[in-house]
Amino acid sequence: MTSPNAKSARQWLGDVSGLEHISLPVIHTLGLVEYRPTWDAMRKFTAERNHETRDEIWLVQHPPVYTQGQAGKSEHLLHSTSIPVVKIDRGGQITYHGPGQIVAYLLLDMRRWKINVRELVRLMEQAVIDLLGEYGVIAQHREDAPGVYAGNAKIAALGLKIKNGCCYHGLSFNVDMDLAPFANINPCGYAGLKVTQACEQGITVPINELQAELAQNLIHGLQHHLDRKRVHE
Repeated sequence: MTSPNAKSARQWLGDVSGLEHISLPVIHTLGLVEYRPTWDAMRKFTAERNHETRDEIWLVQHPPVYTQGQAGKSEHLLHSTSIPVVKIDRGGQITYHGPGQIVAYLLLDMRRWKINVRELVRLMEQAVIDLLGEYGVIAQHREDAPGVYAGNAKIAALGLKIKNGCCYHGLSFNVDMDLAPFANINPCGYAGLKVTQACEQGITVPINELQAELAQNLIHGLQHHLDRKRVHE
């Protein structure tokens, strides 16, 4: 998937001297795009990539859609609605995507970054936690339920698919959206789980700025993880 707004991580971040020998991810800002063609494009990219393929991060928003993970249970959709439900191949249960939510898809060769699934989950969570912290919002992850929480309400959800050492899917971060469709599901399979968003936490920065900052945090997280791994080799 190509984008007129594609930038390399080096263009976003400036000096990343610790990564001279790593091909830095290209960041694509794709705007509002339908879910299914985006999912198809992720799968095609991952199936066709090789050890020389540049990693990519896709930043998108989606029209209203529920996505249900490969082990998803139908009972977590509490009410049928006009919003489509797409059964997909990431981990986890059901969640909702809609306009006003940042979705960051990470298409990475995990071997290149010397990172495992648990480490990548923590890295994605920390990218959102750090972003919220920049605006004075205290957030945290939970050991029992992956994602990012402001108080007892979920503000970001995660899900990955790993194939041949490479990942796709990623995270969704609620910014300024209609949260009502979450009431029709048990978010991520947790009955009664509250959800929140950046605007309810007092963050009024435009979504495109938050999107850019999130991309920076993800790349910095990958850089720091790889630097730590190299130190201990």
